[in-house]
Order: sequence, then C-alpha cells, then structure tokens
Amino acid sequence: MEESALQMGTLPRFSPAVRLDLAVMVTETQAPGGLRSKVLSLPVDVCRDVADAALALHALGGGQIVTLNAEMTMAALEDPALGDVIRAAELVIPDGAGVVWALRRQGHRVRRSPGIELADRLLVEAADRGWRVALVGASPAVMERLRERLLQRLPALRLVATVHGYQPAEAWAGLEEALQASQPDLVLAALGVPRQETWIQRLHQGQGGLWMGVGGSFDVWAGTKKRAPSWMGALQIEWLYRLIQEPSRWRRMLALPAFAWAVLREG
Repeated sequence: MEESALQMGTLPRFSPAVRLDLAVMVTETQAPGGLRSKVLSLPVDVCRDVADAALALHALGGGQIVTLNAEMTMAALEDPALGDVIRAAELVIPDGAGVVWALRRQGHRVRRSPGIELADRLLVEAADRGWRVALVGASPAVMERLRERLLQRLPALRLVATVHGYQPAEAWAGLEEALQASQPDLVLAALGVPRQETWIQRLHQGQGGLWMGVGGSFDVWAGTKKRAPSWMGALQIEWLYRLIQEPSRWRRMLALPAFAWAVLREG
C-alpha cells in the first residue's frame, strides 16, 4: 500500500520510549544484541544477528544504523565529522570483509553483514509489521522504478515518503520537515558516503524509527545495477566486481590496502 510521497499528518510528535546511549566509547560495551568493539578507533557492534539487533533497536526507540567497511573507515579517519557520526550511531554493523578480518584479529567470530541484506530484511519486516517507510536518494528514474518494484514485491509496504536525491538546495528544508512529520519507522537513505550518514545524524535526533544509509542499494533493487555474484561474496572480492562495473572507483579502492596496513600496524 502506497501513501502520498510525503504525508504530513497531524499526529503528535513521536517520543521514543527508551534511547540507547552508546556515544561514549570504550573497547567493549554492551550494544543491541551483542558487544561493541573498535576497529581503528571506530565502533563496531559484534552481534550474533544484525537483523535481530536492528529490530531490538527499533523496539527501544530507534536510532541510526551505520554499515561500516574499510573504505568508510579510512574516510572517517580523514574526516572527523564522519568519525563523530559513526561513534554516535546506535548500531554499527560490519559491512565489509576488511572490518570482519580486523574483528577476527581481536578474537571476535563474526560474519560479514552486507548493509543491502539488512536493509532488505527490514523492508520485509516493515511490510509485515505495518511500519511507515521513507526512501530518500538516488536519481528520479531510479526512485520511480524502485517504488514500483518494491510495491510489486511487498504490496503491504507503507511508503510515506519517496524522495529522489537530486532536489534543488532550497527544497530540502521543506522535504526534511515533512519527512520528520510523517513519523517513519524506517528511513533508508541512498545519498552516498558521507552525506547520507551526516544527513541521518542530523535528522533523526528526537525521532523514532530506524535510520540507515544504504549507498547504492536503490540502484540494485531498481534493477539498474547488479550486485556481485554470490561466489564473489563468498570469496570476499565484491570490491573487484564493483571496480569492474565502475572503473572510476579505482582511487577509492586504494583505501583497502591502506586499511589493512593500518590494522596490522595497530597490532
């Protein structure tokens, strides 16, 4: 079921029942569904099941989910603002093989948890639970196709906002106000790193629901790009598939050996 692209509503402002306070970091602390550890000074939650952890976070009032990989880690070391956002996030999952490798060096047995898979699971849960869902980002054509395909697959999905990412600068304030007024249970933002993380951090304050950056997931779900074959994922070389698809990413891929060297140097 699809509601208007931005439904303002007149319901009272949502007040989270309980907020998770995980902004103050130590080496290991309790996190939703597990322990919170660190990789190169950035937090990572060691969870048995990231979907269960996300659902627990929603039940506790919601918060921001960050999908951490080696590329984002190195970007955060160069960009203090991004690093602060990651440290303040309520749930940080090990999205990349490099982060999983770094955690295993610390003795944590964890599986790689691709953000696209968690986001997909949350959309299914949203349809089953009657959650209000907002999608923000990607191009106008991708957003239109994404909406069509999601509603074909999940007819019960309640889309309260579908906003492409190519809005004029002056339009964003009104769109953001309307988005917050719609009181979403799940917000997926495909605005690219670090924009989606900093945007979410600013908007989700005082709001309920789960807010998650999903990078290029909208393009995959819309069918305009393909995800790496499962065998490449099993070999942890999805980065190579993305590089083949987008050769212009080669400079960004330099973060991978830099990440590995930084982890080895840290011991």
